[in-house]
Amino acid sequence: MRNFSMPCFNLAWVSWITRRCWACWSCWQGSVAKNADDRMQNKTVPLVKLWPTLRDFSLIALGALVQAMALRIFFIPANLASGGVSGIAQLIYHYTTWPVGLMVFLGNLPLFLLGWRFLGGRGFALRTGFAIVIYSFLTDALLWLPFFPRDGLTHDMVLNSLYGAVVAGIGYSLVYHGRGTSGGTDILARILNHYRGISMTQSYMLTDTIVILAAGFVFGWDKALYAVITLYVSGLVVDAAMEGGGTVRTALIITVAPQQVAAKILTALERGVTCLEGTGAYTGQERPILYTVVTRAEVQLLKDIVHEADPAAFMVIGAAHEAMGEGFQTFKK
Repeated sequence: MRNFSMPCFNLAWVSWITRRCWACWSCWQGSVAKNADDRMQNKTVPLVKLWPTLRDFSLIALGALVQAMALRIFFIPANLASGGVSGIAQLIYHYTTWPVGLMVFLGNLPLFLLGWRFLGGRGFALRTGFAIVIYSFLTDALLWLPFFPRDGLTHDMVLNSLYGAVVAGIGYSLVYHGRGTSGGTDILARILNHYRGISMTQSYMLTDTIVILAAGFVFGWDKALYAVITLYVSGLVVDAAMEGGGTVRTALIITVAPQQVAAKILTALERGVTCLEGTGAYTGQERPILYTVVTRAEVQLLKDIVHEADPAAFMVIGAAHEAMGEGFQTFKK
């Protein structure tokens, strides 16, 4: 009778197979997790890079909305043609009642194509085209709102001129903060500046003067004069919004007691002081020049400090748009 026996398994061999299987399983899990992390990272990185663009286009859209509100609430009801393509569209609307937004779009279209041709750049085309389309659309779309004041908020020309200028200036500055342009004469001014060397200020003055003169013949010269005020005030608002309101002051101080003045500024005002080297043109002597930046409220204290240390000191105080760094505003992108 044949004797059968159970096969004998090597426990070491089984243990080795188990360890290898576990290692393969762990490796596979790690690769899956890594791929998942990579996918998440690939999704996160574009979102992080996309955020500045989204922010810019949001600012442009908001600025276009504010500009459209200024045009519809203040300028059109008061017949204030404040220059540019929008002013030309108002003149056409006065005779034809064609939609102002449509006229703004058609008037900007050839200028946009010229800018694309001569200025180029994908960023220019996207941002400027987006601003033109949104501004043109919202100019007419605001009338669809049942509660929108179609006839304006007031019939007072002074209020329409000033408040319209402030609101429009805020809209322009939002578009500029979004690295965009409002189209129209902005494009023409850039082209003339780039290829003909004509300053952008001169280009703005030329185009706006032509539009305001035409508006004077159509709406009356009193309203043309109000339009000039509107242009000036809106420019001030844009400058203040883009470059700051000039709330800081810079000071250059020439004194025989530079160490005493600098120490007093450091302790009393808690402001930094930079010591520059200068040479008097008349005497030929070298003397230090102190440079510091203070707020408008600290100017009088600075004068008192300098006068107390050196009554014969020479000091020049100038206005600055912005001061960024320690003790002032933080840097913003």
